[in-house]
Amino acid sequence: MARLGAAVNVITTDGPGGKRGFTASAVCSVTDSPPTLLVCLNRNSDSNEALKVNQVACINVLQADQEHLSPVFAGMTEGDYAERFGRASWSVLQTGCAVLDGALASFDCRIVEVNEVGTHSVFFCEVQALRVAPAGQGLVYFGRRYHALDPAS
Repeated sequence: MARLGAAVNVITTDGPGGKRGFTASAVCSVTDSPPTLLVCLNRNSDSNEALKVNQVACINVLQADQEHLSPVFAGMTEGDYAERFGRASWSVLQTGCAVLDGALASFDCRIVEVNEVGTHSVFFCEVQALRVAPAGQGLVYFGRRYHALDPAS
């Protein structure tokens, strides 16, 4: 899977299941009508149950200068969720999920379906609101390393 490059995202959720956030590269577009994305998450993750209970998610596409947040939300650093969220500036859109200020794009979604496949849950997320940065470099993970993408090249 290290040869399958992908955008780096921080997925957030909030509601009765708790406020959670995790790093994910297993995210892709499903359809544009209605606008829907999918997110894959290991069933052993503590964010999995929170997503299922909350039924909302915000997919925050990281800019290259936000790379430092990826290991934080992947649980590779010390600290609880309050500390993780304290390392960036956040706002909210329609669903109440944390929306990362300055993200390349933030897709604020309602979860409309969940399928269990092997070790993972596949969440189908219908976009309710969108915020897009006017400019910025993308961030992808490929070959076990981060790479910045310049939109001008």
